[in-house]
Amino acid sequence: MADGLRERKKQETRIALSWAAVRLAVERGYGNVRIEDIADEAGVSLRTFRNYFDSKADAIAAREVDRSLRIAEELRARPADEPLWVAVRAAIEKHFALGEEGHGSRRPPDEQWLTGVRLMMSEPALQGAVARAYARVAEELAAAVADRTGTSGLYPRLVAEVVGATRAVVMAEWLRADPPRSIADLLSSALDQIEAGLPVPE
Repeated sequence: MADGLRERKKQETRIALSWAAVRLAVERGYGNVRIEDIADEAGVSLRTFRNYFDSKADAIAAREVDRSLRIAEELRARPADEPLWVAVRAAIEKHFALGEEGHGSRRPPDEQWLTGVRLMMSEPALQGAVARAYARVAEELAAAVADRTGTSGLYPRLVAEVVGATRAVVMAEWLRADPPRSIADLLSSALDQIEAGLPVPE
Protein backbone atom coordinates (compact mmCIF):
# COMPACT_ATOMS: atom_id res chain seq x y z
CA MET A 1 0.00 0.00 0.00
CA ALA A 2 2.82 2.41 0.90
CA ASP A 3 4.60 1.67 -2.39
CA GLY A 4 1.37 2.36 -4.29
CA LEU A 5 0.87 5.68 -2.53
CA ARG A 6 4.48 6.66 -3.19
CA GLU A 7 4.15 5.88 -6.88
CA ARG A 8 0.91 7.84 -7.09
CA LYS A 9 2.56 10.85 -5.42
CA LYS A 10 5.48 10.63 -7.86
CA GLN A 11 3.10 10.54 -10.79
CA GLU A 12 1.17 13.53 -9.43
CA THR A 13 4.42 15.49 -9.07
CA ARG A 14 5.44 14.58 -12.63
CA ILE A 15 2.09 15.73 -14.02
CA ALA A 16 2.20 18.94 -11.93
CA LEU A 17 5.68 19.79 -13.23
CA SER A 18 4.75 19.08 -16.81
CA TRP A 19 1.55 21.12 -16.68
CA ALA A 20 3.42 23.98 -14.95
CA ALA A 21 5.94 23.93 -17.80
CA VAL A 22 3.13 24.12 -20.36
CA ARG A 23 1.35 26.97 -18.56
CA LEU A 24 4.48 29.08 -18.16
CA ALA A 25 5.70 28.48 -21.72
CA VAL A 26 2.31 29.50 -23.10
CA GLU A 27 1.96 32.55 -20.86
CA ARG A 28 5.55 33.88 -21.04
CA GLY A 29 6.97 32.39 -24.20
CA TYR A 30 9.11 29.27 -24.34
CA GLY A 31 12.41 31.14 -24.32
CA ASN A 32 11.44 33.16 -21.25
CA VAL A 33 10.91 30.19 -18.96
CA ARG A 34 13.68 28.66 -16.82
CA ILE A 35 13.46 25.29 -15.16
CA GLU A 36 13.70 27.15 -11.84
CA ASP A 37 10.46 28.93 -12.75
CA ILE A 38 8.77 25.61 -13.48
CA ALA A 39 9.86 24.15 -10.15
CA ASP A 40 8.58 27.23 -8.31
CA GLU A 41 5.26 27.10 -10.15
CA ALA A 42 4.79 23.45 -9.18
CA GLY A 43 5.87 24.11 -5.58
CA VAL A 44 8.91 21.83 -5.61
CA SER A 45 12.68 22.26 -5.52
CA LEU A 46 14.97 22.54 -8.52
CA ARG A 47 16.49 19.24 -7.45
CA THR A 48 13.08 17.61 -7.63
CA PHE A 49 12.60 18.94 -11.16
CA ARG A 50 15.94 17.44 -12.18
CA ASN A 51 14.90 14.10 -10.67
CA TYR A 52 12.08 13.96 -13.22
CA PHE A 53 13.26 15.83 -16.32
CA ASP A 54 16.43 16.86 -18.13
CA SER A 55 14.97 19.99 -19.71
CA LYS A 56 11.83 22.10 -20.03
CA ALA A 57 11.18 20.55 -23.46
CA ASP A 58 11.17 17.09 -21.86
CA ALA A 59 8.83 18.36 -19.13
CA ILE A 60 6.34 19.65 -21.68
CA ALA A 61 6.59 16.57 -23.90
CA ALA A 62 6.10 14.33 -20.87
CA ARG A 63 2.40 15.14 -21.07
CA GLU A 64 2.25 13.03 -24.23
CA VAL A 65 4.06 10.16 -22.53
CA ASP A 66 1.87 10.27 -19.43
CA ARG A 67 -1.32 10.73 -21.43
CA SER A 68 -0.50 7.73 -23.61
CA LEU A 69 0.41 5.53 -20.67
CA ARG A 70 -2.84 6.41 -18.91
CA ILE A 71 -4.79 5.62 -22.08
CA ALA A 72 -3.04 2.24 -22.37
CA GLU A 73 -3.76 1.45 -18.71
CA GLU A 74 -7.40 2.41 -19.11
CA LEU A 75 -7.71 0.29 -22.24
CA ARG A 76 -6.49 -2.74 -20.30
CA ALA A 77 -8.98 -1.99 -17.52
CA ARG A 78 -12.08 -1.63 -19.73
CA PRO A 79 -14.66 -4.46 -19.66
CA ALA A 80 -13.47 -7.45 -21.67
CA ASP A 81 -16.72 -7.69 -23.67
CA GLU A 82 -16.56 -4.06 -24.80
CA PRO A 83 -15.81 -3.65 -28.53
CA LEU A 84 -12.25 -2.50 -29.14
CA TRP A 85 -12.96 0.93 -30.58
CA VAL A 86 -15.59 1.66 -27.95
CA ALA A 87 -12.95 0.87 -25.32
CA VAL A 88 -10.28 2.89 -27.13
CA ARG A 89 -12.59 5.89 -27.35
CA ALA A 90 -13.53 5.70 -23.68
CA ALA A 91 -9.85 5.44 -22.69
CA ILE A 92 -8.85 8.43 -24.82
CA GLU A 93 -11.71 10.64 -23.69
CA LYS A 94 -11.09 9.83 -20.03
CA HIS A 95 -7.40 10.72 -20.04
CA PHE A 96 -6.90 13.19 -22.90
CA ALA A 97 -7.11 16.26 -20.63
CA LEU A 98 -4.70 14.87 -17.97
CA GLY A 99 -5.13 17.81 -15.65
CA GLU A 100 -5.36 20.50 -18.31
CA GLU A 101 -8.07 23.02 -17.60
CA GLY A 102 -10.23 23.44 -20.67
CA HIS A 103 -9.13 20.40 -22.67
CA GLY A 104 -12.25 18.53 -21.68
CA SER A 105 -14.47 21.54 -22.31
CA ARG A 106 -16.81 21.96 -25.27
CA ARG A 107 -16.06 25.70 -25.31
CA PRO A 108 -13.64 27.14 -27.89
CA PRO A 109 -10.21 27.97 -26.46
CA ASP A 110 -9.21 31.43 -25.30
CA GLU A 111 -7.52 33.26 -28.19
CA GLN A 112 -4.57 34.42 -26.09
CA TRP A 113 -3.99 30.89 -24.80
CA LEU A 114 -4.20 29.44 -28.29
CA THR A 115 -1.71 31.96 -29.62
CA GLY A 116 0.69 31.03 -26.84
CA VAL A 117 0.35 27.32 -27.56
CA ARG A 118 1.00 27.93 -31.26
CA LEU A 119 4.20 29.81 -30.46
CA MET A 120 5.30 27.17 -27.98
CA MET A 121 4.76 24.34 -30.44
CA SER A 122 6.84 26.13 -33.09
CA GLU A 123 9.99 25.59 -31.00
CA PRO A 124 12.26 23.01 -32.72
CA ALA A 125 13.54 21.64 -29.41
CA LEU A 126 9.99 20.98 -28.26
CA GLN A 127 8.96 19.45 -31.58
CA GLY A 128 11.84 17.00 -31.28
CA ALA A 129 10.95 16.12 -27.70
CA VAL A 130 7.31 15.51 -28.63
CA ALA A 131 8.32 13.27 -31.55
CA ARG A 132 10.50 11.23 -29.21
CA ALA A 133 7.62 11.00 -26.75
CA TYR A 134 5.27 9.62 -29.40
CA ALA A 135 7.83 7.01 -30.44
CA ARG A 136 8.42 5.96 -26.84
CA VAL A 137 4.81 5.19 -26.04
CA ALA A 138 3.61 3.64 -29.30
CA GLU A 139 4.87 0.23 -28.20
CA GLU A 140 2.99 0.43 -24.90
CA LEU A 141 -0.31 1.21 -26.58
CA ALA A 142 0.25 -1.54 -29.14
CA ALA A 143 0.91 -3.98 -26.28
CA ALA A 144 -2.37 -2.97 -24.61
CA VAL A 145 -4.25 -3.56 -27.87
CA ALA A 146 -2.52 -6.92 -28.31
CA ASP A 147 -3.46 -7.98 -24.77
CA ARG A 148 -7.05 -6.95 -25.27
CA THR A 149 -7.56 -8.54 -28.68
CA GLY A 150 -5.30 -11.57 -28.39
CA THR A 151 -3.53 -10.52 -31.58
CA SER A 152 0.09 -9.83 -32.42
CA GLY A 153 2.19 -8.37 -35.18
CA LEU A 154 0.59 -5.95 -37.60
CA TYR A 155 -2.86 -5.35 -36.13
CA PRO A 156 -2.04 -3.92 -32.68
CA ARG A 157 0.65 -1.71 -34.17
CA LEU A 158 -1.79 -0.39 -36.76
CA VAL A 159 -4.34 0.43 -34.06
CA ALA A 160 -1.69 2.17 -31.95
CA GLU A 161 -0.49 4.22 -34.92
CA VAL A 162 -4.07 5.18 -35.84
CA VAL A 163 -4.66 6.36 -32.28
CA GLY A 164 -1.41 8.35 -32.28
CA ALA A 165 -2.16 9.88 -35.67
CA THR A 166 -5.68 10.80 -34.58
CA ARG A 167 -4.40 12.66 -31.55
CA ALA A 168 -1.73 14.44 -33.60
CA VAL A 169 -4.25 15.49 -36.28
CA VAL A 170 -6.72 16.70 -33.65
CA MET A 171 -4.04 18.80 -31.98
CA ALA A 172 -2.87 20.25 -35.31
CA GLU A 173 -6.43 21.08 -36.33
CA TRP A 174 -7.08 22.66 -32.92
CA LEU A 175 -4.04 24.88 -33.33
CA ARG A 176 -5.01 26.17 -36.78
CA ALA A 177 -8.82 26.19 -36.63
CA ASP A 178 -10.30 29.58 -37.53
CA PRO A 179 -12.55 30.35 -35.75
CA PRO A 180 -11.18 28.40 -32.77
CA ARG A 181 -12.85 25.09 -31.97
CA SER A 182 -13.17 23.05 -28.81
CA ILE A 183 -10.54 20.30 -28.70
CA ALA A 184 -13.12 18.00 -27.10
CA ASP A 185 -15.42 18.49 -30.11
CA LEU A 186 -12.58 17.90 -32.56
CA LEU A 187 -11.56 14.74 -30.74
CA SER A 188 -15.15 13.47 -30.68
CA SER A 189 -15.56 14.15 -34.40
CA ALA A 190 -12.28 12.41 -35.25
CA LEU A 191 -13.18 9.34 -33.20
CA ASP A 192 -16.64 9.23 -34.81
CA GLN A 193 -15.01 9.06 -38.22
CA ILE A 194 -12.50 6.42 -37.14
CA GLU A 195 -15.24 4.23 -35.65
CA ALA A 196 -17.26 4.58 -38.86
CA GLY A 197 -14.31 3.37 -40.93
CA LEU A 198 -13.40 6.79 -42.36
CA PRO A 199 -16.18 7.04 -44.96
CA VAL A 200 -15.80 9.86 -47.49
CA PRO A 201 -17.83 12.85 -46.20
CA GLU A 202 -20.94 13.68 -48.19
